[in-house]
Amino acid sequence: MGTLRIHFTTEDLARTRLARGADPMWEIVLSRFRLRERSVLPFRPWFRQVQARRPGLQKHRQQLRLLPALLPTGVYFPDFLTPAAGLNGLDAGLDALRSTPRRRLSAELAQMSRTATVPSAIRGLGDGDTELLGAVAAAFRRWNAELIAPYRAVLDRAVAADLAVRANALATGGFEALLAGLSPLARWRSPVLEVDYPETRDLVLAGRGLTLVPSFFCFRKMISLADASLSPTLLYPIDRGLLWAEIGRRSPGSLATLLGATRAELLRVAEAGVTTSQLAIRLGIAPSSVSRHAATLAAAGLLDRIRHGAAVWHLRTPLGQALLDGAADRAPVSATRVE
Repeated sequence: MGTLRIHFTTEDLARTRLARGADPMWEIVLSRFRLRERSVLPFRPWFRQVQARRPGLQKHRQQLRLLPALLPTGVYFPDFLTPAAGLNGLDAGLDALRSTPRRRLSAELAQMSRTATVPSAIRGLGDGDTELLGAVAAAFRRWNAELIAPYRAVLDRAVAADLAVRANALATGGFEALLAGLSPLARWRSPVLEVDYPETRDLVLAGRGLTLVPSFFCFRKMISLADASLSPTLLYPIDRGLLWAEIGRRSPGSLATLLGATRAELLRVAEAGVTTSQLAIRLGIAPSSVSRHAATLAAAGLLDRIRHGAAVWHLRTPLGQALLDGAADRAPVSATRVE
């Protein structure tokens, strides 16, 4: 295991930002790697659901085969598959992919050939085959539609919960606190962020700043682009274990257990993400009682939980928000006498 050393200046810290959400292009790429690792515990629920859909995927097999061809086992895959435009959505990312210049395609396939055999199915990319490049984009779109979109709600909730935690760190401690919060996979030793990485190399930001991107399918290590001249990006894995564990256990019948002032108040204060300890102070109850009430709300689909270091953060879900909104709409209004 090596170390990626990311060198910051004061200007870089000022230009470092937290992405608003996951990048769909990266999620497609990384989900392909996770599908290979069938025994990886955090993704077993997703893998089982994908397996159940397998018969319906057979008709797209020929189209989807381009992904494994472009994503060999090893430390390198082409950067053009994950353009910075992906942060603006899938359509923007696919447009950027289809617009990749021939010279870049050729250079990145040549780099890929140093660590893996380039399959015949994609060699035409190096010659500027625009039809093949369009087929790659179509394969990305199909993969997203079949293997990610059905679980989009899960992914979005997990990412939203993580961003709430990071935003709190940024608001209370600034960018250095945000970077320090990437532990244990990275260590902030000002002015350098040291990241556990498959190889040892340096990334000098030189005033460009860094974009931190949360990723559902990133696992065990952070990922950066291979080409240091591209927009500096660092993907980090979010915690998704608690959320996955609760999927499938949620049912409308669980809502009946929500009757009670303590749980209603817990749900109300969990809008922007709060820890178990913070909830205990706000509600005036023991942390163990908070955990018990939060587990009930989570089982009903009203609350998401994410572990960050030693703390568990709690974040209200869209369903929880809808429940509160409905309660507010039905709240009795006292009459005021007008003279």
